[in-house]
Amino acid sequence: MLIPKPYLLFLGDITDPLAEKTARGIQVWRPDYCLGQLRLPGCTVSLGLDDFSVEAAWAAGAKTLVLGVANAGGFLPQHWIDTIRSAICTGMNVVSGLHEKLSSMPELAKLAKQRGVTLFDIRHIRPNLRVGNGKQRSGKRILTVGTDCSVGKMYASLALEEDMRKRGMDVNFRATGQTGILIAGEGIAIDAIVADFISGAVEALSPANNINHWDIIEGQGSLFHPSYAGVSMGLLHGAQPQWLVMCHEMNRLHMRHLPHQPMVKLDVCVDANLRAAAVTCRNVKLAGFAINTSNVSNSKARNYCHLLRKRFGVPATDPLRFGIGEITTLLQKQT
Repeated sequence: MLIPKPYLLFLGDITDPLAEKTARGIQVWRPDYCLGQLRLPGCTVSLGLDDFSVEAAWAAGAKTLVLGVANAGGFLPQHWIDTIRSAICTGMNVVSGLHEKLSSMPELAKLAKQRGVTLFDIRHIRPNLRVGNGKQRSGKRILTVGTDCSVGKMYASLALEEDMRKRGMDVNFRATGQTGILIAGEGIAIDAIVADFISGAVEALSPANNINHWDIIEGQGSLFHPSYAGVSMGLLHGAQPQWLVMCHEMNRLHMRHLPHQPMVKLDVCVDANLRAAAVTCRNVKLAGFAINTSNVSNSKARNYCHLLRKRFGVPATDPLRFGIGEITTLLQKQT
């Protein structure tokens, strides 16, 4: 996908900081793509970028409006349509990672055609797929998994890729979500795949490679989240990972959007993911923990990671605060 840059990142009127993860991911990993942000009245979240109107952003050189919000259900709020319409009228392309397709809305599709711009529904762009088969394939693969949604699986994957590249390792980040696709420039939005084809999609995304090549496959959801466990299971089987990196947010009390569903215990989650992954890779191992410690002090974060190292015998770190080098070092020894 050749999506014209720079981007104007649209945050709508969100009030939940976790909902900005698409925009935040692009800003963190591809800051040179980002011209600024556009927020509607009532929005309490900010990326710290300059605020623009559609017209001002176009005058400043913006080429594409990116809907930078990941909301529950992936729907497009009706009151956002005017902003999208305005962007198209100025000459901007529009990118959406939502389940609800821009191109399926006759008014927007007709207007985009008239103005000669493109609507990129990145969650729905994919190759022809087959069902998975679980056949053993060459190459080294790491899958990030999690205790819940929005705990840092994409961030940990990209941090790991960056650190491995710095060490001269042959590695690729394989994007499975809309934000990752915008960062990597390619990938498959796994949560938009018909269930029977999820494992096959991951096999296609991370095919056989040379024995010293590493694929870092971006995880989605959690085996213990009632809404998204099916996607997580398909990823575990299709990725055929030799290594898992467990992602977790310290002190989270319940599953995202489900206050009635308590968080799973770490040891239970680790064991379940290893057993599920063993269906297609019998020797799968835990490489370490990537912990989001943003809600505690530096000292408490270090102490928590230290306790996890002692308890599980593998590295534990907050990639943002402390880097991810411990996990890279462990993996590098396997080359």
